[in-house]
Amino acid sequence: MTPQESSAAAAKVCNLAPVIPVLVIDDATHAANLARALVAGGLPALEVTLRTPAALDAIREMAAVPGGVVGAGTLLTAKDVENAKAAGATFGVSPGATDRLLDACEANDLPLLPGISTATEAMRLLERGYWVMKFFPAEANGGPPALKAIGAPLPQIKFCPTGGVSLKNAPDYLSLSNTLCVGGSWVAPADKVLAGDWAAITALAAEAAALSR
Repeated sequence: MTPQESSAAAAKVCNLAPVIPVLVIDDATHAANLARALVAGGLPALEVTLRTPAALDAIREMAAVPGGVVGAGTLLTAKDVENAKAAGATFGVSPGATDRLLDACEANDLPLLPGISTATEAMRLLERGYWVMKFFPAEANGGPPALKAIGAPLPQIKFCPTGGVSLKNAPDYLSLSNTLCVGGSWVAPADKVLAGDWAAITALAAEAAALSR
């Protein structure tokens, strides 16, 4: 997979809904029900972060849910990429980008949302052929004003900002011409997941899916 093909595939994922849920899953037995609740609410693209021992099992469970498009977040190494692809992930997300990580995603045909926080990082990825990126951590890096400023001289790059994005500030990001969607964890609160309150999560997903962009 070329970088251009990777970004084209990533753009398709980002265009599925205005919000990609960023999920930290501690118990894979909740994964399928969580995926069903989010998909039912209108959020089909799901990012499972590789931050817990249960993450790969959760990806396997979610990948079997009809209508879901499951990706792996927090990809850091080539092994992460291989494991995520084997578990059923169809896209990847990383907080940054290294040559080894990019090489691994390209070799394994795994579309990637590589993370950037500066114009220089964005230009390096653009030089390689990537044009869809993750802006992270969005709020800590200046929020919508910073993303708008980066976009002014680099209008060909499109972003999915994550990190501190909430229902309250998501519209500010989505109003920007260089933002395809946002990533956020608020649609799957840990207490609702633990309680198995899937109806509440579906309602939160529907609220997020209704955001305009």
